[in-house]
Amino acid sequence: MPTPRVLSVIPPMTQLNTPYPSTAYITGFLRSRNIDAVQEDLALALVLRLFSKQGLLEVKNCIETLPVRHRSYQVQAFYEQFDLYLATIGPAIAFLQGRDSTVGHRICSRQFLPEGSRFESLDVYVDDEGGDPLAWAFGALGMQDRARHLATLYLNDISDVLRDAVDPRFEFVRYAESLASSQPSFDPLAKALSEPLNLVDATLLELTLASVKKHQPTIVLVSVPFPGAVYAAFRIAQAIKAEFPDIVLALGGGFVNTELREMSDPRVFDYFDYVTLDDGERPLLALLDHLAGKRSQQRLVRTFVRNDGLVKYINFVEPDIAFAEVGTPTWDGLPIDRYLSLLDMLNPMHRLWSDGRWNKLTVAHGCYWKKCSFCDVSLDYISRYDGASAATLVDRIEEIILETGQTGFHFVDEAAPPKTLKTLAAELQKRNLAISWWGNIRFEKSFSPELCQSLADSGCIAISGGLEVASDRLLTLMKKGVSIDQVARVTRSFTDAGILVHAYLMYGFPTQTVQDTVDALEYVRQLFAEGCIQSGFFHRFACTVHSPVGQKPEEYGIELLPLPEVTFAKNDVGFIDPTGVDHDALGVALNKALYNYMHGIGLDDDVRVWFSGLIQKVPRTTVPRNKIARALAAKG
Repeated sequence: MPTPRVLSVIPPMTQLNTPYPSTAYITGFLRSRNIDAVQEDLALALVLRLFSKQGLLEVKNCIETLPVRHRSYQVQAFYEQFDLYLATIGPAIAFLQGRDSTVGHRICSRQFLPEGSRFESLDVYVDDEGGDPLAWAFGALGMQDRARHLATLYLNDISDVLRDAVDPRFEFVRYAESLASSQPSFDPLAKALSEPLNLVDATLLELTLASVKKHQPTIVLVSVPFPGAVYAAFRIAQAIKAEFPDIVLALGGGFVNTELREMSDPRVFDYFDYVTLDDGERPLLALLDHLAGKRSQQRLVRTFVRNDGLVKYINFVEPDIAFAEVGTPTWDGLPIDRYLSLLDMLNPMHRLWSDGRWNKLTVAHGCYWKKCSFCDVSLDYISRYDGASAATLVDRIEEIILETGQTGFHFVDEAAPPKTLKTLAAELQKRNLAISWWGNIRFEKSFSPELCQSLADSGCIAISGGLEVASDRLLTLMKKGVSIDQVARVTRSFTDAGILVHAYLMYGFPTQTVQDTVDALEYVRQLFAEGCIQSGFFHRFACTVHSPVGQKPEEYGIELLPLPEVTFAKNDVGFIDPTGVDHDALGVALNKALYNYMHGIGLDDDVRVWFSGLIQKVPRTTVPRNKIARALAAKG
């Protein structure tokens, strides 16, 4: 094999405001070992191509093949206003990229961009006198943010048109998710991959081949973080295999590490030559040695191959690369000035996920707690905890700032350890280094008011953490290691230090009753009302085979449903909960309430109003209305 040149690609769809970090990590690591490595973000490239004049003209051509009676309202409205969309798409994209701020004035006029159904969400903000619906959020000024929100709604309208007229699987942040998530068989994905290319597929194929011709790699790594990127990853591999059969293709990433651990369908290897599990550094070094003839196939590390038509998993045991030795991520080669700063929700904390280009960095490998019963604690990315010194972390931060010229950091740990954050804050202040950062933590008592203020002084602007179900009984069952009173005091300490707080929330946990749910929402209401949290997100509990609940369901009072024969993806597993609660209906109420709370609406209302019409006999909450206020007044 010639001297290796490794191309790592990000498949659609992932974030559009900043690069997904997997390729930056692996490219930085390979370069630290003097291996020629480059990277491409095909997710961003695909969106920028589709959301361009050329892309919109191609969408129009697709629409014209549809009879008018088969066009959705959104599609027909787009078609009728096509000239206006064609004239505004370039300026809107340039504005969201930060390349043309002056167009914001025209966007704010509400006379520049065509407005589809996504703009109906603004109606909720109109006051009784019919005034400016966004005045409460942006005031008399705030023009740039106001325009960014309107431009985001505009792009969402076009995304709906793509979904209805071109590809029903298309979304901004995921693509064909249902084809991969916990699919026991490869059949649905294989069928989709055998169908003729639509506009989205053909565009991705063109971009893929152009990237390969540009970089001339000998090996292409495709990192799949989520189910919503799997279909595109296989389309990328399919295109490369057809045009460049000598290039070696390897598949890895978070989805693979979670769902393909028992994969046995040989058809996967019609697209990829190798599939690796868990951290990619050691398996990749072993693979490169193998391709260079320096080690046998039997000495590959955590790697699936196909031999004689059968899938074989090979794991020659070698120690993983220490976290302190993985090198510094690099964004070299990625168009960091072309990402889109989107503003899809008018909540200052929630916007961080889609607005601004953040340098993503990990403070430590794995989770120092690794006990939560709903979490995949048996998997390597959580179970193997490994840290680095504060000096090493700040060295990496300084190196990244020098490369990117940007000082915003998102620490993407499962839960950043408080001891490490304390020493990191001290090191940042010692070097007089001014950055802005946010990340995920556990709401544990180690975060004292003094530590929270120190983190703020070091540049912390926001934190997120898991409150899950706000019920002390269920938090104990989950092994969260926190109580509601403790969460209240910790979150308030962050808020008092000027740090925004986001709470991850859960519903549908085993044995959770309607009463538990109503009480949990009352706790959440009080946390918002008392200024403890500013943002949140409710997700439905899913039982996974790698979690304590999935491995010992009897301890949580549930019975697992039998899984079919699994030859491809395995993760979620159905279960029978004897409580028989309609969690789907409860979820509608919880998300409606939370959306309003994040906008300061309904914080004084009885929580039962959100469940009205969705379930019968909504119980009165058993939580005193001043429960959180009393917890804050008490000494922790």
